[in-house]
Amino acid sequence: MTIIVYDLEMTVRRKKGQIAEIIEIGAAKVDIVDEVPQIISSFQAFVKPTIVPLLTADTTTFTGITQEDVNGAYSLAQVIRDYVEWIGPDEYYLCAWGPDDLRQLVQESRLHHIPTDWIVNHNNLQKMISKIYKLEKHQQMGLKPALEMLEIPFSGTHHRAMDDAMNTAHILVKLFDQLQFKRNKLSDETHIESEVVYKTEHYENLPFAGLSKLFSQE
Repeated sequence: MTIIVYDLEMTVRRKKGQIAEIIEIGAAKVDIVDEVPQIISSFQAFVKPTIVPLLTADTTTFTGITQEDVNGAYSLAQVIRDYVEWIGPDEYYLCAWGPDDLRQLVQESRLHHIPTDWIVNHNNLQKMISKIYKLEKHQQMGLKPALEMLEIPFSGTHHRAMDDAMNTAHILVKLFDQLQFKRNKLSDETHIESEVVYKTEHYENLPFAGLSKLFSQE
């Protein structure tokens, strides 16, 4: 059972109508080793923004990501190619903290005509933990409070994709036996909502079915 815990960093929007773009993807791969969930691999890549290539001071202050970091980065299409290759061909579950990263990933991929059929079996870990601790809908827990509650020390820097993904993965590993992961798939008509429905239906997972289309993207 492979679980990919990922996090995105985006450009900071301050005004209505401004577009946020992904500028970093970080992920941790969790697998069962000797019947114990463990973090076995990680992925990190900066992404070059194309709609507004220059980062604002707000973005650099918030994320620590510099103009030099993104100037030397690949496009979102190329980074997703590398990311999906790293995930591998076996069945996997995707996990993020909250609904925002999934929404951004799908919307930006559609904007740039990047296939999204690899986005399968997606789970909102924040919502899953809120369910375990019987929190109300308006009491969604932040990543830092969740780490503190579980007595897991934060490692790295806040608002950096790799560090946030690794810290989220530590939560997943600690609560693994209490979590129920769902299988699902993303259709072209899917409207990304914040609510997660817990399901157990099986869908065939063919993450590489449309991946070849990516190689024609620039």
